[in-house]
Amino acid sequence: MKLYFKPGACSLSPHIVLRELGLPFDLEAVDTKAQKTASGANFTAINPKKYVPVLQLDDGQVLTEGAAIVQYLADSKPDAMLAPPWGSLDRYHLQEWLNYVASELHKSFGPVFRASEEQRPPLREALVPKLDYVARHLDKRQFVMGDRFTVADAYLFTVLNWSNFVGIDLGRWPALKSYLQRVSGRPAVRAALEAEGLLSS
Repeated sequence: MKLYFKPGACSLSPHIVLRELGLPFDLEAVDTKAQKTASGANFTAINPKKYVPVLQLDDGQVLTEGAAIVQYLADSKPDAMLAPPWGSLDRYHLQEWLNYVASELHKSFGPVFRASEEQRPPLREALVPKLDYVARHLDKRQFVMGDRFTVADAYLFTVLNWSNFVGIDLGRWPALKSYLQRVSGRPAVRAALEAEGLLSS
């Protein structure tokens, strides 16, 4: 398998999952502005949507959309229990969280990244009730689904970590701050961050 990624982008989520599962994979960085991969391939031909992540399977098929990719990966090694079994109510709760992170958090961070510093305050403020909600959920839980790390945590960690880059102080949400610290201490997470050049030496 090959994961096309951009350092620190939402592709970090399947990157973490691949390492959590111990699956063999290759990484190829993408310049999404130039639409070129590190090897010089035309990225638009690989993913006409023009964004990461993209998982290329061993048979050449391509899977896009982070929430779909991480579930595919979890199901490729079910004994690792990074996702509840298909058909269980917990699986639908997992999908509920993957959708919430994608539609409410991920999409709300995008405008903050693109805005000037003068434009950012109201965009940051729009994230507050959403972060409040996640903080309440995590207040008495280790991870999104309870005591076990799942693919939802890989995605939530990736998005919450962006707060460092857009001037959102998670100190006002102790549950979120401790969650980020807890997840960032996992060996697979540290390995993914290091591979993407996101750990300061």
